[in-house]
Amino acid sequence: MLFLHMSGNNAFGPKQILAQLLVPLAAVASQWVMRRKLKPEKPGLGRALRVGALTVLVAAVISSLSLMGLAAVAGEKALDLNRAEMLEIVRAQQRENPKVKRSEQEMQQQIRNVGNITSRELAGGNFTQIMLLGLALAIPAGIFLRE
Repeated sequence: MLFLHMSGNNAFGPKQILAQLLVPLAAVASQWVMRRKLKPEKPGLGRALRVGALTVLVAAVISSLSLMGLAAVAGEKALDLNRAEMLEIVRAQQRENPKVKRSEQEMQQQIRNVGNITSRELAGGNFTQIMLLGLALAIPAGIFLRE
């Protein structure tokens, strides 16, 4: 995310998913390292899942805290840029998705929510995304690497 910010991109926007993709790989790598260290003993399902989940949790906490730190350093101008980009995405989704019937009040509420988003809310969303994405791969990898 720091690289995105330094290169002039929106570090809080959709491009941060590229950094989030590293977390499941780190979880799988930690499970694989554990399996190699315990050889010839088998780690078992519980231990493999705990190592993967702990790796994902640590990575999610580090990522969320670094996002809050980056927001503090980058300042309100960077958050305003992110809000503008998110607003553009929300409006495009509202225009291009006619199957979902929303009232005018719901659409305005969604726009107000985007306009009032804080760095703490961004960090919370980042934490949730990383946990879900990380566990989605750590659980199957733990099952596979248990033997």
